[in-house]
Amino acid sequence: MEFEAWHLLVIPLFFGLGWIAARVDIRHVMAESRAVPRSYFKGLNYLLNEQPDKAIEAFLEVARMDPDTLELHFALGALFRRRGELDRAIRIHQNVADRADLSQDHRMKALYELGEDFLKAGLLDRAEAVFRRLETGVHARDSLRNILEIQVLTKDWREAIVTAARLEKLGCPAQNADTAHYYCELALGEMLKGDDDKARDKARADLERALQENKRSARAWMLLGDLEAKAGADEAAIAAWRRLEEVNPAYLPIVAERLTQAYGRCGKQDEAIALLKAYLERRPSPDLLHFLFQTVAQARGWEGARQLAAEELKRHPSLRALDDYLQASNALQQAESDVEGPSLEGHLAQDLVHRQVSRSAYYLCGSCGFKARQYFWQCPACARWESISPEREEHD
Repeated sequence: MEFEAWHLLVIPLFFGLGWIAARVDIRHVMAESRAVPRSYFKGLNYLLNEQPDKAIEAFLEVARMDPDTLELHFALGALFRRRGELDRAIRIHQNVADRADLSQDHRMKALYELGEDFLKAGLLDRAEAVFRRLETGVHARDSLRNILEIQVLTKDWREAIVTAARLEKLGCPAQNADTAHYYCELALGEMLKGDDDKARDKARADLERALQENKRSARAWMLLGDLEAKAGADEAAIAAWRRLEEVNPAYLPIVAERLTQAYGRCGKQDEAIALLKAYLERRPSPDLLHFLFQTVAQARGWEGARQLAAEELKRHPSLRALDDYLQASNALQQAESDVEGPSLEGHLAQDLVHRQVSRSAYYLCGSCGFKARQYFWQCPACARWESISPEREEHD
């Protein structure tokens, strides 16, 4: 393409147009900045200077001056909720939800935030009523999750099963493991009612449904064994409890006492000891060792128990194994000596180790760090199922 003289006129024209556009943008930005209340910038300044209380007051002033600042209202409500000022959060979200000029999307968002406020405040009935209004639409999944949480908190297991199924249909991750626990809770309730056949049949049906939801449910197999043992069917109970060998061997320490008692009632205590020893060889466990130690001491005497503790102490050293060894040694010394008890040194050593074991061994939730002396299927702190290890851990 040939260059012509008039092309030179185009260049200044483009520069001029660019200068005009820049001036217009600058005026627009300045106009918008003048329209924003000074309190907004004061609030930002307070936030930057880590003065949240003053920032909140400044933002509240902005919200009062300009009722159209919806996102600011939502941000303030969420901030109040995080700070635990739930009455203020509820007032903000309730006022927004009651406005007549809101779009449907904003109204649904305000209602959802209000439901979250009620839930955190422990107003479960009011929270559920709000979330029920949001079972369809963009907040359906989150609302159903919250409804499920409320049903679990109130132990409404039948409704929790229905809600979990609805969540799966909405594409949420499979709820089978948790649903199995809901059925186990129902079965446990029936088992606690008594020994009548009707309650037993209902419990068995619920446990079968739990296993349909999760074939590897350790809790369902344990409860099924409990149900059989309660009915006097020890062989069937043993078969159910031994399913943990393949389903989830981590729970064997919890079921060990049940197994030993059932074998004892069948006249097979030696078989129970051999089984627990086999478990211990395949899967080291201080809890399982301690129970086996007590069983051997009762059935075969302190010498066999001390030998067991000594062998395990060499293979897998732990304070509990040492505690068991010292207990057996002191018991043997007392039996072989004419004095009232073991030597002062032996007694002090065993007492010191036992105190340390009692103080440092506990069940630990892998999700939130909750510590407990007894085992819970559902963590009391974070409400997660099977988040607590079935093996007690030793900590300083």
